Amino acid sequence: MDKIDEVVEKVVKGEIELHKVDEHLDGNAAVVARRMAIEKLTGKSFPSIGATIIDYLDVKGRNAENVIGAAQVPLGVAGPIMVEGDYAKGSFFVPLATTEGALIASVNRGMKVLRHAGPVRTKVLRDGMTRAPVFTFESALDAFKFTEWVKSNFQEIKRVAESTSSHARLIKIDPLQLGNNVWLRFEYETGDAMGMNMVTVATEAACSYLEEKFPRARCVAVSGNACSDKKQSMTNELLGRGKSVVAEALIPSRILETHLRTTADRIQEVNLRKNWLGGARAGTIFQFNAHFANIIAAIFIATGQDVAQVVESSTGYTWVENRNGDLYISVTLPSLEVGTVGGGTRLPTQREALSMMGVDGGGNPPGSNARKLAEIISAAVLAGELNLLSALSTRELGKAHLRLGRGMKT
Repeated sequence: MDKIDEVVEKVVKGEIELHKVDEHLDGNAAVVARRMAIEKLTGKSFPSIGATIIDYLDVKGRNAENVIGAAQVPLGVAGPIMVEGDYAKGSFFVPLATTEGALIASVNRGMKVLRHAGPVRTKVLRDGMTRAPVFTFESALDAFKFTEWVKSNFQEIKRVAESTSSHARLIKIDPLQLGNNVWLRFEYETGDAMGMNMVTVATEAACSYLEEKFPRARCVAVSGNACSDKKQSMTNELLGRGKSVVAEALIPSRILETHLRTTADRIQEVNLRKNWLGGARAGTIFQFNAHFANIIAAIFIATGQDVAQVVESSTGYTWVENRNGDLYISVTLPSLEVGTVGGGTRLPTQREALSMMGVDGGGNPPGSNARKLAEIISAAVLAGELNLLSALSTRELGKAHLRLGRGMKT
């Protein structure tokens, strides 16, 4: 019996836990042994899960634990789309990984229309990743004195936080007080990294310093939910998290009529009554859009972003105006959290997807690639919104899903 078979048998017998297989086998052999053990324990076979180009040595200690293979999602491309931003300039193909039929075609159709109208204009309004530890005190008065002390000693706190990283730059600290509790919302520039781990380490160092210098303060948790990570929040909508970005276009009436068989007035009505009035009536807080999450989730999966951050990254607003028959349309994303280095962006297919848009790795100057990616994503979201609103205005949505989502003729 070779070493892999021996480890598999011990896992099946409960003598070795799955997460400890790495202590007995080197590199990718551990992945094979775990998968074989799960196959024996479940009585199932997983050849497709095992068919992957990912090298476990590149994943171990970075991206996943108890690895047995990889999940594969169809990846398509939409475009090109013309973008005129501060960082994204030119024509881009956009990769989208999804299992939803008609999604890529929808975005592609929107991009085609936008090409005829001219480049999509984009702008990164702000850029900063946050972490908000929560502190507790004996009294509300102590809590208030703490916030005043923090304001007066920002430069020293900044020095301590930035000593943990060559890329993190502390921009500001916003205090929030509730009774005898205080949240300090640290905001950092993080270069081309999305930066969540980076700012957590930096903020932990700052918390230790604060407890040392202000003994009445006790840090309960380095994340107190006012950050807010992987959650919708009013704080993110008003103050932003990650990249706050906007994309806009003006589409002449003749292009709407020729390529979308609709009018600015009809699209404006759908946006008003569906996105805004319907959203308000249903209580879809911060979600006054048609389907931001569709496009953002597909790009996140394709490019190795933290998929759970689709929650806050896909909040935002679609605005439409009828300008004498021409259509003005914009999308605003207050909390788009993306990076081009670190996390899943280093995996092989994800790195290739980023390279398709010319944003793989670090930018020059630092941060420029991540901001470029944010502008491209906002333009893709605009294309998706434009097409879905037009399809709803002409009652074509169901037909498209029957044809492309179910393979049926219409």
